[in-house]
Amino acid sequence: MRICLVSETWTPDINGVAHTLGRLGAELRRRGHELQLIRPRPAAGPHRAEGMSRELQVRGLSVPGYREVRLGLPAGGGIRRLWEAERPDAVYLATEGPLGWSALRVAESLGLPVVGGWHTNFDHYCDDYGIGWLRPLVLRRLRHFHNRCAATLVPTRAQADELGARGFQRVRVMARGIEGERFSPARRDPALREAWGSDAHRPVALYVGRLAPEKNLDLLRDTFAAMLAARPDMTLVVVGDGPGRAALEKALPQVRFTGFVPPEALARHYASADLFIFPSISETWGNVVLEAMASGLAVVAFRHAAGAELIDDDANGISRAVGDAAGFREAAITLCQQPARYARLGRAARERALRYRWPAIADDFLAALHFAREMSDETARPCGI
Repeated sequence: MRICLVSETWTPDINGVAHTLGRLGAELRRRGHELQLIRPRPAAGPHRAEGMSRELQVRGLSVPGYREVRLGLPAGGGIRRLWEAERPDAVYLATEGPLGWSALRVAESLGLPVVGGWHTNFDHYCDDYGIGWLRPLVLRRLRHFHNRCAATLVPTRAQADELGARGFQRVRVMARGIEGERFSPARRDPALREAWGSDAHRPVALYVGRLAPEKNLDLLRDTFAAMLAARPDMTLVVVGDGPGRAALEKALPQVRFTGFVPPEALARHYASADLFIFPSISETWGNVVLEAMASGLAVVAFRHAAGAELIDDDANGISRAVGDAAGFREAAITLCQQPARYARLGRAARERALRYRWPAIADDFLAALHFAREMSDETARPCGI
């Protein structure tokens, strides 16, 4: 099958969407499918995606104050020329921005089957960035976009039910996968722990992710401060970067901030910690939760997205109800003082995470594309035949 992926982001970008599409694309190519890619030109300079039969890079615009986040501008003419020359069997839209809308219109005019992906809770971001009054409008726009697709893929059943209740149609579930050999306790590195100022007996708590308002950084700050007060000998590490980093560094001078680390080093950072603290409630999934669990860490998270799907409280991690900031903080404080407990939770977390493999995720993705093609065939078939 020839599949065209349309996305605002791709490697070398570091985010959950780029990671998901990269791993999914690799699995599809392994099965012999031909991939096209349409995306904005990378802000970091010329870069061609690996393994694509064709790649169309369009003009993009950086988000103010967040240069690495790019929005693709409308490119209907270029998209039409590409698809008329090499018609895809199906199109996957991972973006609902101007680029996604122009691709949707061209696909409709050419009669191409289209599946949309729900990778980012843009309506949620309205509250995080102080424009909550825009949220109903954004939601209506997203619903209009996705209801023009043959199907919309979301990471969890809870998300599917929520969108269905809001009027989104033909919503299907496609979870996310994990590379269990890459993210593994076997990557634990005593030398890295020593560089962090720790050893085998003092716990290390880790956060991995973008440092931006939507990540609930105030609760991360308060939780880390409380953990240090309860256990002054422990080490706290933050992997990631973003506009919230400076304020967080000022508030938590004892914490080690690494910035983004190369992909080959990330697994070593996970495995060299003991606990993973993740207060965000803006994710549609949260790849970092699955990566931390596969690495054998005891995770403290809210019952949201991957935290709700993967964590059974006190069986393979700790989960608290969304909004229970005090309960979240207290759970982290208690857990960092219980090494036998967080070791037990970490072992069970890896067992749970290894159920999520990329081949099974690709099966769900291809099933949605086949469904879209069947719908397209039904629409194109003359009446009475």
